[in-house]
Amino acid sequence: MNSERRIAVLFGGLSREREVSLVSGEMCAKALEAIGFQVNLIDAGVDLAGELAKSSPDIVFNALHGQWGEDGCVQGLLETMQLPYTHSGVCASAVAMNKHMSKNLLAEIGIRAPESCLVPVSELGEMHPGKAPYVVKPINEGSSVGVQIIRRGSNKPARLFPEYDELVMVEEYVPGRELTISVLNNQALTVTEIVTDDWYDYSAKYAVEGSRHLLPAPIPEEVFEACLEIAELAHRTLGCRGLSRTDLRWHEERGLAGLYFLEINTQPGMTPTSLSPEQAAYVGISFEKLCFVLASEASCGR
Repeated sequence: MNSERRIAVLFGGLSREREVSLVSGEMCAKALEAIGFQVNLIDAGVDLAGELAKSSPDIVFNALHGQWGEDGCVQGLLETMQLPYTHSGVCASAVAMNKHMSKNLLAEIGIRAPESCLVPVSELGEMHPGKAPYVVKPINEGSSVGVQIIRRGSNKPARLFPEYDELVMVEEYVPGRELTISVLNNQALTVTEIVTDDWYDYSAKYAVEGSRHLLPAPIPEEVFEACLEIAELAHRTLGCRGLSRTDLRWHEERGLAGLYFLEINTQPGMTPTSLSPEQAAYVGISFEKLCFVLASEASCGR
């Protein structure tokens, strides 16, 4: 019975995505309480190990986003404490969070991605590190934090604040349509097209009416099916478990050859504007059921 199971929901945390995580955690906690779990919300700080020891949960529901919460660090702590937790394990979380590493790994199995290279942050601001248009991304951030698109004709090269990692990824800009696919327990749910006034930045992701979600995506069937296959393959290859979301770009003039992998997210948002819960609802999985499935599949040591 769920009423006999204690579940700790980790939210907040120390990353730049703290505010998003607070919302995700609150929503997940309410859903888990509604289906009978004994829920303890824990704002994950430097004393997390002590808080977990006091709480003594049967399961940990990881609703953290960003560095430390989805890059393998918290996962390693939970493994050490032998606490079953939701979402991906240490290795999958660390590799998926590193955009450059995950792209290169998936390229080995034929998943196409925009050309990219690593550039020292110290070199940004002095000259263009690539031919415009290009995109600059911190290697280990989510929610489009720190991402910049440098347009053709711009006289100003990209700049990043010094608190980011020493290296950033400079990526070829691929024009086209923004597509995303959630995978739950190795099964792709559906494809959503994201429509924005400019591009899918932090505000577009989380502000009310910041973007429009076309669900299912109005794209040719062969492209739709290819998107599902790419997302499932990326999920399996990186060793993800539970829920992940893969973002693609589609240059429609190139047909199937115009599909490009951008990144995979092992801790998708669970907010009112988030894509994965919306896709789950579309295929008949309520928010409460989604949280239940993730909690039920919580594990440790794999």
